[in-house]
Amino acid sequence: MPDSPYTVSDVMTHTVVAVGRDAPFKEIVQLFDQWKVSALPVLEGEGRVVGVVSEADLLHKEEFRDADDTSGDFAARLKAGAVTAGELMNAPAVSVHPDATLAEAARVMARRKVKRLPVVDALGMLQGVVSRGDLLKVFLRPDEEIAEEVRGSVLASLPATEAITVTVDEGVVTLGGSLPDRGLVPVLTRSARAVEGVVDIRLDLSHR
Repeated sequence: MPDSPYTVSDVMTHTVVAVGRDAPFKEIVQLFDQWKVSALPVLEGEGRVVGVVSEADLLHKEEFRDADDTSGDFAARLKAGAVTAGELMNAPAVSVHPDATLAEAARVMARRKVKRLPVVDALGMLQGVVSRGDLLKVFLRPDEEIAEEVRGSVLASLPATEAITVTVDEGVVTLGGSLPDRGLVPVLTRSARAVEGVVDIRLDLSHR
């Protein structure tokens, strides 16, 4: 199966808004509103990511505004009384490296239930931010570009695929023609599906 040509570094946002540990509550809210983001990396030193503060962290202050002193989750109540990014943030930060594949980043987001990931180098220094929307950019690839990759990368790496045709419409790849061995079908399908930007695979194959 061909390796994906796309990594997080290809789609991430390089210019990132971030805050320090001492950033006050109101400044964080202002940054959320100004930059239309829902989370910010929290940095210390020369740019090492030590946490992430999100809108959800700040909302605890409103959640417990009229609650009694003993109600609700203890950790949430602590955040309700927080006034700086260092007190509000989730640490350590859930992050990803620039050379991670888009699939790896998507799995981290799904597993950790986050919408944005700081992108950090081996030393934990901030390199950018990748969002769910960034990961979806691969589905904007032109159909012909996808078709060329399937022909040049997938078919060229598999035996006895000279008679296979490739058409792509709205990201849906149709593989037509004939194969000498029915056992090649699962390999061919998996390999074509691994191409970035493929929405689905349709088969119109016969077997010699």
